[in-house]
Amino acid sequence: MGNRRVRIAAADGGVAAETLRRGIATIQPELQVTPDFPDDVIATAEAAARNPRLPDLDRTDIPFATIDPPGSMDLDQAMHLERDGDGYVVHYAIADLAAFITPGDPLDVEANRRGESLYGANSLVPLHPPVLSEDAASLLPGQVRPAFLWTIRLSTSGEPVVARVERARVRSRERLSYADLQQSGSGSLFELLQEIGTRRMTIEAERGGVNLPMPEQEVNVSDGVAWLSFREVLPVEDWNAQISLLTGFAAARLMLDARVGILRTLPPPPEGAVERLRRTAKALHVSWPADQGYPEFIRGLSSARPNEAAMVVACTSLLRGAGYAGFDGSVPTQREHAALASPYAHVTAPLRRLVDRYGLECCAAICAGAPVPQWVRDRLPGLPGLMQESGHRAHAYEKAVVDLVEAATLVGRVGESFAGVVVDVDGERAGGAGRDGEPVKGVVVVRDPAVEAHVTTERPDGLPLGEEVSVSLAEADPATRTVRFTC
Repeated sequence: MGNRRVRIAAADGGVAAETLRRGIATIQPELQVTPDFPDDVIATAEAAARNPRLPDLDRTDIPFATIDPPGSMDLDQAMHLERDGDGYVVHYAIADLAAFITPGDPLDVEANRRGESLYGANSLVPLHPPVLSEDAASLLPGQVRPAFLWTIRLSTSGEPVVARVERARVRSRERLSYADLQQSGSGSLFELLQEIGTRRMTIEAERGGVNLPMPEQEVNVSDGVAWLSFREVLPVEDWNAQISLLTGFAAARLMLDARVGILRTLPPPPEGAVERLRRTAKALHVSWPADQGYPEFIRGLSSARPNEAAMVVACTSLLRGAGYAGFDGSVPTQREHAALASPYAHVTAPLRRLVDRYGLECCAAICAGAPVPQWVRDRLPGLPGLMQESGHRAHAYEKAVVDLVEAATLVGRVGESFAGVVVDVDGERAGGAGRDGEPVKGVVVVRDPAVEAHVTTERPDGLPLGEEVSVSLAEADPATRTVRFTC
């Protein structure tokens, strides 16, 4: 389940590009986040990078490869896939921060303060100093690295038969981008990833789960004009995501059986949330048959079509309420992730997300038949709140960047008319006038460009919920990151 990210795909260095740069430079201090680290954290990271605590087990014989977006340096995962009779073996190496971080040291304190890396329009506020996250702890090719090595055996159908994790030294042999692997269209890694990924997607559908294929929103700037587009999610990205999900399911099962650990949880969507999405689908001209449930609907969306890519982004509203449940001695009441229709844990991105480090420590101890470290157990009760706080910060950063990009895209078009659909109306005032002559407020989804923004009207009949309307752009201000329409 990915986050919405905005990336500057191309910029001509003109006014629009400079507006985006200035806007992002303003957002960071406004939200009290910074890519810079205190001096003691940097000094601790540099010393740790020079002297990592490498595990005894040597599995540098396994020819791992990483698959990430182009230019990525914080490489959390490396994989190797092989056949096992009629089934498969998945070797999945995850970066091990314990080789560099000692509980209570400045690195640990700062990581617990930050919670997760923040991404937005080519800006990065990392969880760990780059000397670790983009170098010494990253699974870069040709380098011996400490890792949590998952070995998961699958049946012919893709169901897990056995899963374990242990600490080991690994060495990635190849660094691939999603496009590299997709374009190759052949080779052992491509063929096995396709087989396992599609089998896991079939199991997901049968289970009633859904994994949102989150597209990146790209900003292009040319001749002083900015516009938005969605980058297509490639099939290999979906297959790759299934390996990560498989590992998260295995981790959740291990921790639940041992009655100690931390899960990623999500309650069922609130009443009315799916109906609102149906109105959004109408706004974006995406067909959604009345008798089709939302898991089937989402699985049928393609990021190759701009309106459907925008629909995928809108569907992230169903993820509101996601959280974490730490437990020790008894299992939590809420232990399922409703979208995935299964218990699930975050354990595959420790360079970018703090909670993964704790889940990995739990699983490694459980598989070794050892007690979970006391420092992990001591922090489990407070970890969900810490991650909730960092999640709110990440959401605020993401929203600020998206608002900036949308305002920059529409600047200079005030007064123009756009076609859209009203997807939400303030309070109970759909189809009626505001109280005491106040304008009726709501939310409109515009198709081109795909923007969701506030809309107001003073019409006696109010805002027609779920109906197509023509709206006029009243405000588009990158400085305040505001977009507003009138109807």
